[in-house]
Amino acid sequence: MDRILIRGGNRLNGTIPISGAKNSALTLLPCALLTDEPLTLRNLPRLADVDSFGHLLNQLGCSTMIEGTRPEDFGRVMTMRAGSVSATIAPYDIVRKMRASILVLGPLLARAGEAKVSLPGGCAIGNRPIDLHLKALEAFGAEMETESGYVTARAKGGRLPGGTMIFPVVSVGATENALMAASRAKGTCIIENAAREPEIVDLCKLLVAMGVHIDGIGTETLTIEGVDRLHGATYRVMADRIEAGSYACAVGIAGGSVDLLGADASEMAATLDALRQAGVQVEEHKKGIKVSADGPLGPLTLSTAPYPGFATDMQAQFMAMLLKADGASVLTETIFENRYMHVPELMRMGADIQVKGRTAVVRGVDRLAGAPVMATDLRASMSLIIAGLAAEGETQVNRVYHLDRGYERLEEKLQAVGADIERVSDG
Repeated sequence: MDRILIRGGNRLNGTIPISGAKNSALTLLPCALLTDEPLTLRNLPRLADVDSFGHLLNQLGCSTMIEGTRPEDFGRVMTMRAGSVSATIAPYDIVRKMRASILVLGPLLARAGEAKVSLPGGCAIGNRPIDLHLKALEAFGAEMETESGYVTARAKGGRLPGGTMIFPVVSVGATENALMAASRAKGTCIIENAAREPEIVDLCKLLVAMGVHIDGIGTETLTIEGVDRLHGATYRVMADRIEAGSYACAVGIAGGSVDLLGADASEMAATLDALRQAGVQVEEHKKGIKVSADGPLGPLTLSTAPYPGFATDMQAQFMAMLLKADGASVLTETIFENRYMHVPELMRMGADIQVKGRTAVVRGVDRLAGAPVMATDLRASMSLIIAGLAAEGETQVNRVYHLDRGYERLEEKLQAVGADIERVSDG
């Protein structure tokens, strides 16, 4: 099993290219099931989750071909074609590894009129039921059944009639599944209280490029006019705003100046505002974002919220950065109830953190010490990397397969800007 070793204390200087967004890529990939024509995605990150999703598409009858990279992109190019859907069952052995697999439910229902998908797995960061996914498809006219660990959806006559779904709470995944299911509905589908994340906008833009008419893109009300047939398209995956924010936190704790090439400041307002409040210098330019840090950080009070609020996917990384702040920071997690699993590992390195319910008080410390730590989920893994960059001695991060799900070539990118970091294998 691989481990990552970090010897802290080096400032970070140079350039880090920001990869295509994991959370967007995993939403765009299942769109290949909506058409019998080729769908080509550019700037696709090299990630374990992307590979797993490709294997799932193969099992459903969709071919995949990787072409390499293009000069204007940092990631791969993949062309998919589902000339026919040979299977409508997404099995447990694949879906259990990755929660995003539930996103084939809507496209399969839209294309084949039926779908059977195993209940998903993924990071154990809290209770994330799929009831809103099912209610949205029901609102559009699907017949739903859950039995023996599988969800079965059917559309009478092969196509959904349409309808209106009013989400009681914002759900990114349910909004995505609803959008894809609605793309081939007979009538109009309306989504109220829809998620507004940039990844939702990215999905809408791809569906429009494939022939779907969508009003209200970027707002909480989406109106989708279904079409009989979608055509193929070539589309570039957006830059990963969470990866960019993570490396910005690394600069914040380690010091230095790094250009985050390809990062889009317009999609990161809450993250960049918090960085500036902490004392990190942020400069937006045509090719990305430059972040610089020199001197002590200030404490913050942050609360996670749906977009455009402060992202839950950035909470762990900011907590790590704020370990070196001058004063006490207060972080409140409102999205997931079990997203402080990194706290005991950070405390092994000398962190001073008190958790009560969904609130964590982080007091800055003069010294962090390297230690063996265990990654518990994707973003928690990155928080340990960030803390290790500022710790004295060697930090050993175990179970790094979590990192490989969401950060492309992490140790290479950090090595390029001066970090003393390496991956080692027991084998």
